[in-house]
Amino acid sequence: MRDTPARPVRERAPARIPDREQNAARLLRASARHSYDPETEIDWAAPIDPDLFALPAHRVALYGTPLWESLDARRQAQLSVHQLASVTSAGIWFELVLMEGLIRHVYDGDLTTRHAQYALTEVADECRHSTMFARYITATGYPSARPTPQAHRRGKLHFLLNDTTLTFAGAVFVEEFTDAMQREMVRDETLQPLARAVARIHVIEEARHIGYARPELERRWAAMGPARRAVFRRGLLVLARLAVAELVHPRVYTLAGLDARAARQAAAENPHWRQARIDWARKAVEFFTELGVIDRRTAPRWRRAGLLA
Repeated sequence: MRDTPARPVRERAPARIPDREQNAARLLRASARHSYDPETEIDWAAPIDPDLFALPAHRVALYGTPLWESLDARRQAQLSVHQLASVTSAGIWFELVLMEGLIRHVYDGDLTTRHAQYALTEVADECRHSTMFARYITATGYPSARPTPQAHRRGKLHFLLNDTTLTFAGAVFVEEFTDAMQREMVRDETLQPLARAVARIHVIEEARHIGYARPELERRWAAMGPARRAVFRRGLLVLARLAVAELVHPRVYTLAGLDARAARQAAAENPHWRQARIDWARKAVEFFTELGVIDRRTAPRWRRAGLLA
């Protein structure tokens, strides 16, 4: 299919970027009012109904494929639970990378500023989220919270590169992506209560993280020269593709009694799964396009990656 020309991009004027200290003070006030402890807010002892889906059926990677139809209703539900457990495992991996980046960001800054203090508040949020995700994984019987070897290696490379701007851009992409997915979960009362409880806490607190990362990325992007922007565009696409690829670990299919290679191929060709990824990435992609990070030259690459319609 021929790529349609991208619309001209008008980059945001620096005057529209919120003041750092005012924005951080607002986020700190919101954190004081709306922070949750998953250890006490979630009923971890409640039994999990094996017939309930954790994700809407049409958002499971194999939905609508012959492999999906080969599974009975209970195994389809179990596949959705394991897919969400895999997503939360990927979430732990990314949150560890993000926390490391935020700590480095604070290390280079001034801790007397509200901006730096909010960064540490976000680290505290992410610590709770990672523990919450790990508890969810354990509750579902999913066997591991470890990322794929490729993601593990890329995470270590990111630590070495210490690219704080890419960390903020990755935060925007991953958090907007998971926010869209989890808002669907929170609205769907037919889904597993434990999964919805985890999603509810994450949605509330991640909204603040997005509100911190977006203006910081805007500020840094405005200061970049053309050569740095060109490199950054490529780096962000690599990060986005890896983050999405990490969502469904091959073991999800093995646990369902399916051939992992055949299942991954079926998912890759599944229009329902492609649409899910496009829908969940939409807010981040629109933001990157408005900012000029995604332009007419790079939009076709995002489209080929299955993240842009």
